[in-house]
Amino acid sequence: MYQVPDQTGRRVVITGANSGTGKETTKRLADAGAHVIMAVRTPEKGEAARQEILREVPHAKLEVRRIDLADLASVRSFARELLDEGAPLNVLVNNAGVMMPPRRATTKDGFELQFGSNFLGPFALTNLLLPLLLDSDAPRVATMSSGMANFGRIRVKDLQFAENYRASAAYAQSKLANLLMATHLAKISVERNWGLLSTAAHPGYTRTNLQTSGPNLGREKPRTAFRGDFTLLPSQGVRQGAEPLLFAAADPAAEQGAYYGPRRWLVGPTVKSALPRTAKGVDLGASLWSIAEDLTKSTIPTPA
Repeated sequence: MYQVPDQTGRRVVITGANSGTGKETTKRLADAGAHVIMAVRTPEKGEAARQEILREVPHAKLEVRRIDLADLASVRSFARELLDEGAPLNVLVNNAGVMMPPRRATTKDGFELQFGSNFLGPFALTNLLLPLLLDSDAPRVATMSSGMANFGRIRVKDLQFAENYRASAAYAQSKLANLLMATHLAKISVERNWGLLSTAAHPGYTRTNLQTSGPNLGREKPRTAFRGDFTLLPSQGVRQGAEPLLFAAADPAAEQGAYYGPRRWLVGPTVKSALPRTAKGVDLGASLWSIAEDLTKSTIPTPA
């Protein structure tokens, strides 16, 4: 099992910290000494996860705070609370997401649910928290993508899948957007000499509730075909599956703009992954960043 380096004194925000890779990442960073802010949509579930982690890691420093990445007002409220407190933030882990709801749904702001929750919400959160990150020691943003990014493309003319919704294509677009956000933020950090490390990760095929909650969204009777504990594909448990994200978020060897995942794509120990061809467009990251700024009304803070 990957051993997380000492995180004593580091303050970390993890979205979707109450289940799956988010909970595992929370537990292991806290075990290594980090103070973790568990950013969750449902505080009751967050508190249940916090108590579960404390039973295994009694010394864990954990606090639960509410954020709904499908509601930009909630994202701004969460960020404003941290900004008002003024304490430096060392790491932001953009982990939360939704996967393949069978019918097109929208966020509070009218965006297609996967594009809004998986990309636009984390994008706005990252921009809003940059002042705290840049005021800290060795700041880092780690963003969860997916192997599905390999099959994604940015549909500039129909980002919201309003014309022809396909669950898998919309999900792939959102995770490619996450990857482009991470790599473009890395480029900005280097250009502006921020010292902020921006990394990305994917979990391969990790068995979590992500495979069940999204595909069953809106169904009166859950489809057992989407049970997360059964698959004909090679798969792994959450302890292994969280390790690329842990490496991206905490390891001193993590590289600027790098992408980490399982060695055998779906399973295995963490290695540096090749960026998909779809993420290598010269201006694609910058163009998507500009579009996201317009949609979320959030921008990189201007230096004083």
